[in-house]
Amino acid sequence: MKNVLVAYYSQSGQLEEIVKNVVAPLEMNEQVSVTYYKIEMEKEFPFPWDKASFFDAFPESRLQIPASIVAPPEEVLSQKYDLVVLGAQVWYLSPSIPLNSFLKSEYVSRLLKDTPVVTVYGCRNMWVMAQEKVKILLNGLNARLVGNIVLEDKAPNHISVITIVQWMFTGEKKRFLGFFPKPGVADEEIVGSKKFGEVILPYLKKGSYEGMQEELVKKGAVVIHWFTVKMEKTGHRTFGIWANLISKKNQSRKTWLKVFNKYLLVAIWLIAPLVQIIQTVLYPLNYKGIRRDDKYYKGVGLRE
Repeated sequence: MKNVLVAYYSQSGQLEEIVKNVVAPLEMNEQVSVTYYKIEMEKEFPFPWDKASFFDAFPESRLQIPASIVAPPEEVLSQKYDLVVLGAQVWYLSPSIPLNSFLKSEYVSRLLKDTPVVTVYGCRNMWVMAQEKVKILLNGLNARLVGNIVLEDKAPNHISVITIVQWMFTGEKKRFLGFFPKPGVADEEIVGSKKFGEVILPYLKKGSYEGMQEELVKKGAVVIHWFTVKMEKTGHRTFGIWANLISKKNQSRKTWLKVFNKYLLVAIWLIAPLVQIIQTVLYPLNYKGIRRDDKYYKGVGLRE
């Protein structure tokens, strides 16, 4: 019998639905036992979000400052797992506070040490920097990242900004104003993610994951958009400056978060389009680096 742990944090329920579809082929196999563990915070984040809470989570998200989680049940902690499927959210181009807090908690080594891990993302369109941080955390735990699956909102960048924000602040996953696309990962893609579980199953059975990520990629598990990666790297560096600044402003934190909010609007609606034009012009000069990044980010290795 192969034991699989599915650990995740989901506010809206989308990521929970995704991971359950991914592991459905494993759960249906009589040789596999699947255990679900939903990460819980001692102080939960709201959903739907209010504006103040949404931006207040920014500095700690970007700086990877953990918060306290509720202890996992002993029946989860006492088991040794052959594979852990880790549902991952991205907050401000970094692992979400719940995910980061779990990976830095006192309980995690009991679950992940010397254990193969498959990360599963449900996100808008930027996850690369968050995954790099998750890789580092897993490496520090002596866990083995053997697979990565990313399901994205396929709407154009500026359209998805509008629809996702509407969803996050209302809690309603529906077409904004009746004509915008439905926010989040498409329903058919969520259901279709069972194909990734079908890829994972034979590797789980034989206890070896050599070549699995390459097979997952062929099934569409990871698609790299070169401009999005460039924009994400720039945004990640800038977010670091803002987060360090705001984290030191105890008395004026709320004021600085409002300033960051204004900056974010300018960055999304003005700076990003300009950067896209520049990067498009420079594409031929950056081609080799783009191809190298494409191969790396589709894989599960950690760049030295």
